[in-house]
Amino acid sequence: MPSLDDLRKRIVSVKSTQKITKAMKMVAAAKLRKAQENAERGRPYSEKMQNIILNLTDSISDPQNAPKLLIGTGRDQTHLCVVMTSDRGLCGGFNSNICRLAKKYFEKILKEEKNLKIITVGSKGHDQLKREYGKYIIKKLSFKNKKKISFVEANEVGKTILDLFDKNEFDKCILFFNNFKNVMTQIPEAQQIIPTEVKKNSKKNEEIFYEFEPDEDEILEDLLPKNISIQVFKAFLENSASEQGSRMTAMDSATRNAGDLVNKLTINYNRSRQAVITKELIEIISGAESL
Repeated sequence: MPSLDDLRKRIVSVKSTQKITKAMKMVAAAKLRKAQENAERGRPYSEKMQNIILNLTDSISDPQNAPKLLIGTGRDQTHLCVVMTSDRGLCGGFNSNICRLAKKYFEKILKEEKNLKIITVGSKGHDQLKREYGKYIIKKLSFKNKKKISFVEANEVGKTILDLFDKNEFDKCILFFNNFKNVMTQIPEAQQIIPTEVKKNSKKNEEIFYEFEPDEDEILEDLLPKNISIQVFKAFLENSASEQGSRMTAMDSATRNAGDLVNKLTINYNRSRQAVITKELIEIISGAESL
């Protein structure tokens, strides 16, 4: 049984940890609001870009001459997976959920005897994947020293992907990130960005048709590379909001657990202290009776 001094030190230690987790929860809550606003503002732009590409695609007269970014290489042998996680921990299952979804996809690709290449964006994802899939990781990107992720970083990731595609290093590119729903819910998502995967809108009254000048092919040649960076930036924004929401939830849970542990330790401390006092009283009374 631990001594009173050990219990006292443990209570002080847990209380100190509780103060830290409570402070981290408050910081995450403050950052979450801004991150959520940015994610929500980025979604319409990304969706409109996809709608424009859809209309351009439908207007192409000869699909065989369409840009490779739109129709792909015609093969499905080599898959490039871009796993986007955070550079910081203490955010619950945020990073683990993304890596779990990515690993399922990796297993499927390898089972089909296809080639797998991985780019990790964020050190936490790299740490989780390097043991089992280290030989497939061709590049590691980290923006740990950046105070805020901007379109510049997204464009850097996009250029890396485009350079590999221009060298015929892969046939398909998949982004893995967390889609922010609310503070409690972040859904891991896999989005194919090369060839461009455009989902048609089922609501006809929301479809918008455009007239383009110059030709559709020329516009797509300029628009599709930008769309890669835009989709990466959207993933960054979704990840940022998801990370802060997950961290806020995790730190709130840790704070409550620390409080429960302090209560249990306090009860054990009081019982041990009472036992010591009782033992001392018995020894005093026994000594007095022996005299």
